[in-house]
Amino acid sequence: MSKRERWHLIFVAAIVVVALLSVFPIQGRVRLGLDLKGGVHLLLQAVGTAEVPVTDDSIERLIAVLRNRIDQYGITEPVIQRQGNDRVVVDLPGVEDPEAALELIGKTAMLEFRQVVDVTPTPPRAPERKNYDSDEEFQRAQERWRAMVSEIEDSVRRMEEKAASDPNLIVAKEEESGRFYLLGAAYVTGEHLVDAKTSYDSLGRPTVNLKFSREGAKLFDEATAANVGKQIAILLDGVVISAPVVQERISGGEAQISGRFTTASAQRLAIMLRAGALPVSVKILENRSVGPTLGTDSIKAGIRAGLIGVALVVVFMLLYYASLGIVADVALGVTILLLLAGLISLKATLTLPGIAGIILTIGMAVDGNILIYERIREEIRSGKTVYASIDAGFRKAFVTIFDANLTTLIAAAVLYYFGSGPIRGFAVTLSIGIVASVFSAIVVTRTLLRIFLTVKKDLTLLR
Repeated sequence: MSKRERWHLIFVAAIVVVALLSVFPIQGRVRLGLDLKGGVHLLLQAVGTAEVPVTDDSIERLIAVLRNRIDQYGITEPVIQRQGNDRVVVDLPGVEDPEAALELIGKTAMLEFRQVVDVTPTPPRAPERKNYDSDEEFQRAQERWRAMVSEIEDSVRRMEEKAASDPNLIVAKEEESGRFYLLGAAYVTGEHLVDAKTSYDSLGRPTVNLKFSREGAKLFDEATAANVGKQIAILLDGVVISAPVVQERISGGEAQISGRFTTASAQRLAIMLRAGALPVSVKILENRSVGPTLGTDSIKAGIRAGLIGVALVVVFMLLYYASLGIVADVALGVTILLLLAGLISLKATLTLPGIAGIILTIGMAVDGNILIYERIREEIRSGKTVYASIDAGFRKAFVTIFDANLTTLIAAAVLYYFGSGPIRGFAVTLSIGIVASVFSAIVVTRTLLRIFLTVKKDLTLLR
C-alpha cells in the first residue's frame, strides 16, 4: 500500500469514526417531523387592517411573538416558518391538545383596562314550560322575557350609536354574564406589562397576576384613583373578561385578572401576555392533527421499506460483482452512515417523505458504483492495465456522476425553497444523501478498490 493510499484510508476511517460518534446511540437523536411524531400542523394567514397593514416587518414580528409563546409553552422542536407574503406555517410535534395550541397561537392577546361608561343588565334565561303549571302562565313568562330582552337590545343599540359618534368609546360583551358594556378610552394596555404569572385567589381559583412597568403603574394608579367605587373593565381581544369594582386606589403597579379560568387556561393567558400581543390578527386556514399512533406506524413502515431496499441492493451487488460487490456495499453503508450523521449534525427534521429520500439515496449511491465499475470494465477491455483502468474509469465516471447529482441537487433546492413541512424534509434528506453518495462513490469506493487491488493483485471479476 502506497503512502498516498494509506493517507486516503486514514482520511476515510476518520470520517467514518466521526460519523459513528455523531450517530450512535441513535435513539432520540434524529428529530422526527410532525408526520412521524404526531402533533399539530397549522397554517395561519395574517389579516391586516387600515391602521395595521400586513407588511414584511409585521410578519417577522408575528413569527417572533409566536415563537416566544410556543417556547414558553414548553413545546420542543417547533417549526415556525413564513410561507408567501402573508402566511405562517406552524408545526408543533408532540402536542396532544390541538384546541389548547389554537388558543395559544390564534389569540391576538390585546389586553386593555377601560373605563365602564354604561352596562346592560344580565340577560334573563328563557322560561321553560316544565317550570309552569299552565300554558297561560308560561305564555305570560315568555312575554315578560321577550320584553326584557327587547329592552336590553334597545340599550345595546343606544350604546352602539354613542360609540359610532365617539371614537374613544367601544361596545364589548362579557361572555360569562352576557352583559354589554359601553367602555371609554383604555387606561392601561398590555404594552405596559412587564410580567404575568398564574396564581390562586383566596377561594383557590386560578388567577393571572399582572405587574406593570413604571409608566403602566402610574397610569393604573391614576385610573384606580379616578374610579373608586366604580367598575373598570378588563378586556382581552375586545372581549370583557371581568369588570371589578375598584375598592381603593392601587399604587403598587400590580393587578389581578380573575374569571372562570382553569389552571391550564390561566397559564396560557399568562404566557400570551408575557409574550406580547400579535402585531396583526391571524386567521386559521388549516388545522391538521396527526396522531402519534399513525406516526409510529409510518416509522415502522419506512424502516421496513428501507431495510428491504438495502437488502435487495446488497444481494444484487454481491451476485453481479461478486467480491467487488462487497466494496460497493461497504460504500453504501458509509453513505447511509454519513446521511444519518448529516441529519443529526444539521438538526434536520426527518419526515415521512424524508424516509423516501433515504431510500432514493440508497438507489442513487449504488448507481454511482455501478457506473464506476462499468467504466473500469470498458477500460480493462480496451487493453489498459488494472491501475490505469481504475484511474480512467473514475475520471470518466466522475463527470457523469457529478452532472447527474448536480441536477438532482438543484431540484432538491427548488423543493426546499418553495415547499414546506414534509416537502422540505424530503429536500433536506435528499440533498444530504446526494452529497454523501458522491463522497462515498468517488472517495470511499476508490480508496477501498485500490486497497482491494493491492490485496488481490488483479480485477479479473471486472473483465
